[in-house]
Amino acid sequence: MSNVNPIATTGGTGAALSGLPARLVRDKLLTAQDAERINNESVTNKVSFVVRLVESRKLDPLTIARIASEEFGMPLLDIGAVDPGALPIKAVDAKLIVRHRVLPLFKRGNRLYVAVADPTNLPAIDEIKFNTGLAPEPILVEADKLNTLIDRSLEAQGSSALADMSEVLDNVEMASGEAQTEDPDADDTNDAPIVRFVNKILLDAIHRGASDIHIEPYEQRYRVRFRTDGVLQEIAAPPLALAARIASRVKILSRLDISERRIPQDGRMKIRVSKTRAIDFRVSTLPTLFGEKIVLRILDPASATLGVDRLGFEAEQKAAYMEAIHRPYGMVLVTGPTGSGKTVTLYTALNILNTADRNISTAEDPVEINLTGINQVNINERVKLTFAAALRAFLRQDPDVIMVGEIRDLETAEIAIKAAQTGHMVISTLHTNDAPQTLARLVNMGVPPFNIASAVNLIIAQRLARRLCPQCRKRVELPHAALLQVGFHEEEIPRLRIYGPGGCDACNDGYKGRVGIYQVMPMTPAIAQIILRGGNATEIAEQARKDGVFDLRQSGLRKVREGITSLEEIERVTNE
Repeated sequence: MSNVNPIATTGGTGAALSGLPARLVRDKLLTAQDAERINNESVTNKVSFVVRLVESRKLDPLTIARIASEEFGMPLLDIGAVDPGALPIKAVDAKLIVRHRVLPLFKRGNRLYVAVADPTNLPAIDEIKFNTGLAPEPILVEADKLNTLIDRSLEAQGSSALADMSEVLDNVEMASGEAQTEDPDADDTNDAPIVRFVNKILLDAIHRGASDIHIEPYEQRYRVRFRTDGVLQEIAAPPLALAARIASRVKILSRLDISERRIPQDGRMKIRVSKTRAIDFRVSTLPTLFGEKIVLRILDPASATLGVDRLGFEAEQKAAYMEAIHRPYGMVLVTGPTGSGKTVTLYTALNILNTADRNISTAEDPVEINLTGINQVNINERVKLTFAAALRAFLRQDPDVIMVGEIRDLETAEIAIKAAQTGHMVISTLHTNDAPQTLARLVNMGVPPFNIASAVNLIIAQRLARRLCPQCRKRVELPHAALLQVGFHEEEIPRLRIYGPGGCDACNDGYKGRVGIYQVMPMTPAIAQIILRGGNATEIAEQARKDGVFDLRQSGLRKVREGITSLEEIERVTNE
């Protein structure tokens, strides 16, 4: 990848933007602050502005490709219409294709037309020219479609990108954990097929955008599943005889004890997929009847830097969220089931607040994403480093912002609320179904109602719903009575345009990505009065409705009206 940034002139100094950054600001696709920050990061990390922009996810790949095509005068191609079988894939070495993320499209005389997502990646063009003796002609395409086609094309040629990425696979790093001990079967884990298979699974999951990998042994079969956009899908069924060796390989990478198969273990590992991007995996093993089940949670630091506009808040919800986290003291609580996106919401707030003039400390179990500039503490119950113990230590270190991974007990709740009442901003999570139940849960824990009413600023309940693929979504017609039953109003039904999933090569069963569904409930004087007089969650919910707070179902229906997701998906995530 390019080590220079030929399209930007800020150089991290705050000078006026030019080239593509200036064009994006001028077209109101990026704010000047975002453009300058991304440009400075590209200079610091020695990558191009386009690469850093794609990684930031501030804009979708099609918009980036379209604007870059106009700015650089380069032809733009919809690579989704290209037949992988017709590509001259062998014209360029597979390692070059993988390293530079380029793909030969067709050859005409001594010219080789090459698909690129980054028009400034001049070293890739030079290296292809040197290795092939041909004259490469770059054609601009969308980054996500290019990555998909690269993997499909190389696999079709029998040289899977995920099996031949030796330079990338050599960068699998073992993160902190207990060192593994010797095991009689350890030699089996050095088998090249086992190593390649595990590496392929890890990198395939990253490229597909999976959040979790499940490796599961049963009596008669062995399977690997990815959780993509919140839904599990089986992607491989390796021979059952390899179960122990695959488990040992994963445990070695995550520095677990490979001789211990009777108790659960937790570890971490890391894959560095480029000079500027490393993916962490949180690994959990569980002894089952037929072997060890392994679940790997994929922790992409890029998800913590999406920005508040990518979370899916409605305008009034975003305003309430921003106002609450910028208060000098008080508590913001985020609630929802496991996998509902609470961590991203918390980390987004931390990134917004992470400035040189603030002291931020977090207590997490475990720390999921490392953030520079924030003091992160990993909870360790074995040495009595609990949430409560970490909070007490934070309060002796002059914090401005404190993040508690989860409020699980009365002791933690009391210390967190005391911190919120004494000049600190505290953000944390609980496991409840909606915002009103969060306040009732604190009362049930034993927290005095006065302390809840005076400390809590905002409660956010959330779910994650799958986004409809914009390329293949289709209009659906539903009965009038059914629309009324799910919550739409009589007067809006005639003009409703409701979409459902289609299905194409660019998505998963008609869906691509996820969007947050939120209930954002401020602590109003009326709700505080209900808490003080011992009211229940039903009363709080009724008052929130009067205050204009949308519940999760209403928030989901707004996404359906906007064509972002389907009614079936909202039913799935909010039907409790």
